[in-house]
Amino acid sequence: MLWRHGQTVWNAERRFQGQSDIPLDEMGQAQAERAARLLAGLRPDLIVSSDLSRAAGTAAALARLTGLEVTLDKDLRERHGGCWEGLTDTEIRARYPVEHANWSPPDGEPTSVVAERVAVALHRIAATLAEPDATTGLAVVVSHGAALRLGMSRLLGMPDELSGVLGPLSNCSWSVVGRRRDRWRLLEHNAGTLPEPILSDDR
Repeated sequence: MLWRHGQTVWNAERRFQGQSDIPLDEMGQAQAERAARLLAGLRPDLIVSSDLSRAAGTAAALARLTGLEVTLDKDLRERHGGCWEGLTDTEIRARYPVEHANWSPPDGEPTSVVAERVAVALHRIAATLAEPDATTGLAVVVSHGAALRLGMSRLLGMPDELSGVLGPLSNCSWSVVGRRRDRWRLLEHNAGTLPEPILSDDR
């Protein structure tokens, strides 16, 4: 199960986060708590998270309910965005129109590198979960929107130029992949999207 972190202030402001370590905001914390209650019912065997605080904070909500420890893996970090980090989509579009059209930060991490880095991490996590011929076991991997989409595409054998076929993951939503006869399949995508939780006590 590939679970995207909850909302941050930069998500709400549509800023490119990349590997900038932006924590969950109040909404993101509420999203993580709510989604964790659903995921805990699936009885996961393992929780692995990016070491960036927005992912680790999301994973912590599930760890509290399951009693599992969270293993941090820097290979699950978001795509490094170079000079784009901290800029809004509007600012990127205005300053880097050609690169924006290709969604390729000029001094950031190339798409193929991100896809391979995350796919290798996912293979490694799957290998530690169970023996190759096992049919049971659930790992929850907490990471980031682009990292998960690109890593999942590589895992499924999709060429990098087709990775956009998979739509984006909403904050605190997840995708499910499974392996059968050494082949990976996409079982669910962008699941768990919920109405935003009400934060104030007077509504």
